[in-house]
Amino acid sequence: MCGIAGVFTNNTSMAIDSQTLVNMAAMMHHRGPDSYGYCNPADMGVGMSHARLSIIDLNENRGRQPFWLDGGQTMCVHNGEFYDYQRIRTDLIARGIDFTSKSDSEILPTLFRHLGMEETLKQLRGEFAFALYDEQEDTLYLARDRFGIKPLYWTQTEDGVVFGSEVKVILAHPDVKPELDSKGLFHQLIQVMVPGSTAFKGIQQVEPGHMLKISRGDDGLTIENQKYWDMDFPVVGSREKQSDDYYIDGVREHLLDAVQLRLNADVPVGCYLSGGIDSCSILGLASGYAQEPLKAFTISFDSADYDESDIATEMARSVEADQEILKLNADLLYNNFARTIWHTERTIYNTLAVAKLMMSQQVRHVNYKVVLTGEGSDELFAGYPAFRQDMYLHGMEGLDENQASEWRQSLETSNELFKGAMLAKDEYVSDEMNNKVGFTPSCLQPWLGCTDHARQLIHPSHRAAVEGYEPGTAIAEKLDSEYLSERHPLDKAQYVWIKTMLEGQILTWGGDRVDMANSMEARPPFLDHKLAEFAAQIPPEMRIKGSKEKYVLREAMKGVLPETLYEREKFAFMAPPAHTDDKKWKKLRGLLDQYASREKVEKAGLLDADYLETLVAKQESAETDTSDKVQIDAILNHALGVMILHHHFVEQNIPAYAYEQAQKLNWVV
Repeated sequence: MCGIAGVFTNNTSMAIDSQTLVNMAAMMHHRGPDSYGYCNPADMGVGMSHARLSIIDLNENRGRQPFWLDGGQTMCVHNGEFYDYQRIRTDLIARGIDFTSKSDSEILPTLFRHLGMEETLKQLRGEFAFALYDEQEDTLYLARDRFGIKPLYWTQTEDGVVFGSEVKVILAHPDVKPELDSKGLFHQLIQVMVPGSTAFKGIQQVEPGHMLKISRGDDGLTIENQKYWDMDFPVVGSREKQSDDYYIDGVREHLLDAVQLRLNADVPVGCYLSGGIDSCSILGLASGYAQEPLKAFTISFDSADYDESDIATEMARSVEADQEILKLNADLLYNNFARTIWHTERTIYNTLAVAKLMMSQQVRHVNYKVVLTGEGSDELFAGYPAFRQDMYLHGMEGLDENQASEWRQSLETSNELFKGAMLAKDEYVSDEMNNKVGFTPSCLQPWLGCTDHARQLIHPSHRAAVEGYEPGTAIAEKLDSEYLSERHPLDKAQYVWIKTMLEGQILTWGGDRVDMANSMEARPPFLDHKLAEFAAQIPPEMRIKGSKEKYVLREAMKGVLPETLYEREKFAFMAPPAHTDDKKWKKLRGLLDQYASREKVEKAGLLDADYLETLVAKQESAETDTSDKVQIDAILNHALGVMILHHHFVEQNIPAYAYEQAQKLNWVV
């Protein structure tokens, strides 16, 4: 697990400065503190750099990247893990092919050399982002894993393409100007992003399951965006009829395989552990393979309504895990808010991101580099309340009134705390989303429902730039009709979540960015693509059976989970909002005074200072109801995040800062 960066110029005569490449690596030293490397051969117009976190093959010299193979014909850098690489290596060695290291990364250029890129991508299993340059084709490939677990950003300048694992890495290049984009700014205030976009003008993400093929010719660069994988739910009526046991046994078998592969490392592996069945399932399965008790890491909040640590402890005791509990309060959550935004490079609606950053810090404090996590389970097996709502509204025809009443009551009672965040306070309908999907998925409604607030909160100059802009339309346009047409409503709802909330939130500010902030690798077995492809075949009524979510997973994990967890309903993992605690509210107000005072807001020209003050006053009013406060809490966090983004990345000279970092690390060439 590492960080990658590079430059591909319009023609081979353009020299690429070595120190610039090293500065880009220094900006992501947190992603790879163990070593660094760079490569920029003369008269090739391509250069790459790499910051390494040693997980597989700890020998510094053998695992150093970039790889430059075939006598200089192939150059590549890789971030992430390729699982099952030993089998691939063995097959290639049997064919007389040599390797220079034991690193999983080296299978990438070797496979490409013998199979080409299309077949190589089919072979790769895991979470990854990579850049590979082929001199023979004079082509650069930028590729990202199927779900977007690992980040990869890029932008085009007058001289070529600049890419990197984080936005700040790209901003370290002197040709890239830091500027918040009007539409990107708008989406920062409503949480949900347009797939492939960022807050920054001209900087994009390689989308999950996609590859950019950037070819160089006499007229400059040609950029092709190619999809190589997608979550493919069957067309209605095409699923083969199988027994319940077939699906239950299949989930267990595929998940066991995914966990076993992700336990492979040359360093100790622990587990994140909350009170949900997802992380508990992973710990239970991993413990079955471990030779000694595993380390389990749990977050505890200082609010009984949001804290799950007691249930996590029950699971830890059942498998005799060595549990570490990190207790978080207002000081820890809000004192580290600005630091978290530096790493997420986008706004956050809840301090859960801060909590995750603090937990990864604790993991490294006790000398662990790798943990297994439960992310992806809700996406595959329909665990979120929004899925239950869509199943009820669009996927369960013929319910009698008693059944319907029981369903509604169960959903509303169990999710009262999260109304305004996980579930919409009021219904929001996007006409274009209705046209594309058949309905506006419940997962998007809480955030699209913030649109009116966002229009008033955005600065008048940016407000004019987004006049007539409908965020639901922009998101709908990025969704592939081929994978939505003729699908069951639950399949559609899950597909939209995977394309928006999973990649843009859970795997970004809830995953890689806050984990790698402390040089820690998180591995989510549920997002193994072979498990995902099997899960797509599971009938909707086995994912949500009656009003019980994740039915098939619960049955697959019988015997692994204690009875309490097996029976427990999904509880959203979320930090206590500021309005629930006077101390937290005072801390949030203090941050707003520090970064979003009227003077600073007016100077930045991003937000409307009057409306920001109106929202603060409304939040402090006793007449504002709870669901409104949940929504406003999210919007205020976003507004604060926007101002911190401006502080970190626009006001600061990032190229100069990157060079300072390189000097401190003694990475000067």
